[in-house]
Amino acid sequence: MGIYIYNKEQIKRIEDACLIAASVLDEIESIIGAGVSTYEIDVLARSAIKKHGAVPAFLGYKGFPAAVCTSINEVVVHGIPRRDVKLENGDIIGIDIGVHFNEYYGDTARSYAIGPVGEKVDRLLQVTRESLYRAISKAVAGSRISDVSHAVEAHVTRFGFAPVEEFVGHGIGRNLHEEPSVPNFGASGRGPRIKDGMVFAIEPMINAGVRDVEVMEDGWTVVTRDGEYSAHFEHTVAIVDGKAQILTRGKNFN
Repeated sequence: MGIYIYNKEQIKRIEDACLIAASVLDEIESIIGAGVSTYEIDVLARSAIKKHGAVPAFLGYKGFPAAVCTSINEVVVHGIPRRDVKLENGDIIGIDIGVHFNEYYGDTARSYAIGPVGEKVDRLLQVTRESLYRAISKAVAGSRISDVSHAVEAHVTRFGFAPVEEFVGHGIGRNLHEEPSVPNFGASGRGPRIKDGMVFAIEPMINAGVRDVEVMEDGWTVVTRDGEYSAHFEHTVAIVDGKAQILTRGKNFN
């Protein structure tokens, strides 16, 4: 398919979708807490997306049964919301959301602590979030995609954490997943050169223990091989006038 180059009008339309995704996550934040089921989170997401005149991008995508992915503790990504899964103090949850609006897609994810968590888990959340912004700072015209990837790995490994290799960031715009792939690991100076008009989602998925993961029997839920916690943050960015512009800015996540 190749890498799409979007003009500023198209980027504005992608941003419209992205801002809906971010505002829905802002809304979800208001109910996150101990005792809330992941099913309730999905119900709110569906309602909020519809209120904005958009469509859940994940619902039905390759058979996925929900509007959001709700990934708790050792679940890395693609956790399926369930009525019988309720958040407890000491948990962390990654919530990943995509929307389709006016022919374009937006995608973003954030991770949250439920009540107090241990020092290592708290650091995992902080370092994963920091790695996202370090990666974004490397997303400039003339650099290469692997410069973005390397920034994530270089930061998280300093703290003893490990980036997941099997799942990566991606181009986005007319389609939910486009070229280029944006890994969270690897040497710098490789891969496609970054150009104005490129739009892609940068999404560090970082494990507290080993980087190995496995997919559960449902065919979706990805867990850490060693059972350690994993964190996930994601912004969609566009390269505008040589620099990355964050399109999924939220109330507490910009």
